[in-house]
Amino acid sequence: MALVSRLQSLSSSLSSTHFRKPNSLNPQPICSLHFNSFSYSSPFTEKNSIERYQRDQWLYNNQLEQTTLCSLPPDSGSDFTRQNDIALQLPELRKLLQVLREKRESEGGCGGGKCGPGNVFLVGTGPGDPELLTLKAVRVIQSADLLLYDRLVSNDVLDFVASDARLLYVGKTAGYHSRTQEEIHELLLSFAEAGATVVRLKGGDPLVFGRGGEEVDFLQRQGIQVQVIPGITAASGIAAELGIPLTHRGVANSVRFLTGHSRKGGTDPLFVAENAADPDSTLVVYMGLLTFPSLAEKLVHHGLPPQTPAVAVERGTTPQQRMVFAELKDLANEITSAELVSPTLIVIGKVVALSPLWPHTSKEIFSLLEAI
Repeated sequence: MALVSRLQSLSSSLSSTHFRKPNSLNPQPICSLHFNSFSYSSPFTEKNSIERYQRDQWLYNNQLEQTTLCSLPPDSGSDFTRQNDIALQLPELRKLLQVLREKRESEGGCGGGKCGPGNVFLVGTGPGDPELLTLKAVRVIQSADLLLYDRLVSNDVLDFVASDARLLYVGKTAGYHSRTQEEIHELLLSFAEAGATVVRLKGGDPLVFGRGGEEVDFLQRQGIQVQVIPGITAASGIAAELGIPLTHRGVANSVRFLTGHSRKGGTDPLFVAENAADPDSTLVVYMGLLTFPSLAEKLVHHGLPPQTPAVAVERGTTPQQRMVFAELKDLANEITSAELVSPTLIVIGKVVALSPLWPHTSKEIFSLLEAI
């Protein structure tokens, strides 16, 4: 009964701080006006893309058929959109919980009248290329009853999902979280307690800037065991795609992963320690597009040579991959000129010049590496 009350609490909490009640008592149908046409050029699930609603249409029942009747304005605000989506999804989520409970009971999954929880997997899907998935990840994806997937799980990866499985988008972008982290925790717990095989799909590796550790910790404290299936993190996958060795004898003896996100938001990145500006190390910056100008200034201030080779890669390993190579002092301007968008990974260090795509001659590369 706890899992039912938990889902009911999601509904009742629409009037609370986290779930304010939508403006109308009756949720508005999904409106074609707030589909994002930009998503057609993206390998990922962009904000309110039509692909997302088509993939998750079980949650909206017949709402998609009513798109011509809706009156939702095209820019009604992310908070309204989030509230409306949750209100529309709740009835079908409750139905699915009931179906899963009944399925477990009919299959004899309750020994001695006590039902054990289902299986929960945190699965890393890599940087976007579906051929970089592990065999174990594919097997688990195909066996799932319910998959909660992030924005940076590519559309091609989702093609591996079984036809009778249910997909639920819980992605986040700057300024728009379809579900809060706490809501994701509760969804995972509710469906695990219902006996489902629940798969949490995350781009890259789930334990590298993916908040996977928080989800594992929460579920384990509730008595739910979680299996983590690693994925190729963006740093490894994208560097390999560009022919950049993250470490190289005599050039880089260590590699460091940094987050470009500021915990307080804005354009100032998290504090960069002085030892991050080591010319003999490779720096890989995740989620750093907005904060990179400030980050570059701090790195130079702490002693990293301004002529250090660097590259920014948008949508790495996918057919839509774009990149700009430049010295550290020039990269921010090059990113702006190229109009790169998220997700963009930034690699900084002498090893970047070893890429066959680095736009300088071998002689120039040797001179550069000697100078740094």
